[in-house]
Amino acid sequence: MTYRHGLIVGKFYPPHTGHHALIDTAAAACERVTVVVAPSSRESIPLAARLDWLRAAHGPSVRFVGVHDDHPVDYADPAVWELHMAVFRAAAGTDRVDAVFSSEEYGTELADRFGAEAVLVDPGRERVPVSGTAIRADPVAHWDRLGPGARGWLARRVIVVGAESSGTTTMARALARHYRSRGGPWAPTRWVPEFGRELTERKLTALRAVRPAATVFDVTWDRADFVTVAREQNAAEDAAAGAGSPVLFGDTDAFATTVWEERYLGGTSPEVRALVRAPDLYLLTDSVGVPFDDDGLRDGEHLRHWMTGRFRDELAAGDTPWRALTGGYRTRLRAAIDAVDGLLADGWDFTDPIRPKERESAAER
Repeated sequence: MTYRHGLIVGKFYPPHTGHHALIDTAAAACERVTVVVAPSSRESIPLAARLDWLRAAHGPSVRFVGVHDDHPVDYADPAVWELHMAVFRAAAGTDRVDAVFSSEEYGTELADRFGAEAVLVDPGRERVPVSGTAIRADPVAHWDRLGPGARGWLARRVIVVGAESSGTTTMARALARHYRSRGGPWAPTRWVPEFGRELTERKLTALRAVRPAATVFDVTWDRADFVTVAREQNAAEDAAAGAGSPVLFGDTDAFATTVWEERYLGGTSPEVRALVRAPDLYLLTDSVGVPFDDDGLRDGEHLRHWMTGRFRDELAAGDTPWRALTGGYRTRLRAAIDAVDGLLADGWDFTDPIRPKERESAAER
């Protein structure tokens, strides 16, 4: 090891492969590394999320400290520098800093003010040609430079909901296939199956172990089952988003679970409601014109019209954009693709960080 205590300061808005390379370089050269994540409080990505992503990528060998820094940025003003230094010193701790690692020009000044050696790492972005500014301008173009946490946070989530045998699985799978076919950053597009169906199958299998003639009509459900369904669906969705493309498709979600809970138990529990998270878009598959496919795990043919209406009413009362899919399969798929393309065309809206007064076009971290 060359240094005892190395320091990195940045916004990590969002964390990307350049940041990870910088941290790895410091970790290889220092006994200990402290990374101060210091965005302004007005930025779009929560500080806690950035810290979680960075800790997951680098483990306990690197110390990450988060703090908001809302002071103006003026590299020519010593008084402004001191405002920032008060924040950075408090976050870095009392142990002496021996080296400051940075890919930015201000790294030298920052090191001087800590009485430490400046170590510039890939300042020309030659080894890792990316910056936070570039990613915020076009996340899709730099998707391969993002880790699972940032991908999961940025991925547009599209959830297909509907009554039994109304084509939710078919639509989610078809949409994922369509966007995968575009290649490039879209190649890893995923869809998330319905966990409730998996749990139904488990319950029926367990029941048949003691009652071989049992059918899906003999399966019983309680409140805890629906909490499990919602939690497992959320977890599967998050895992797929972190490993996928800029868009993720889901076959139902925790919101859909509230309707299923109402269907089986007569109402929705607060515990399941608390697990509902709004996606970017809902697609509702109408049951009209779709034959009921009795595959042995379905028991609600007589309730399909009611469930479609409940979904429609709940979606209409909410704030999340949604679109009903009607007609034949190809008509539905075209309408769904049109809705998703419209969502993606809106892009991503990031609140600007506090910009340096004297170098507005500088690449930022």
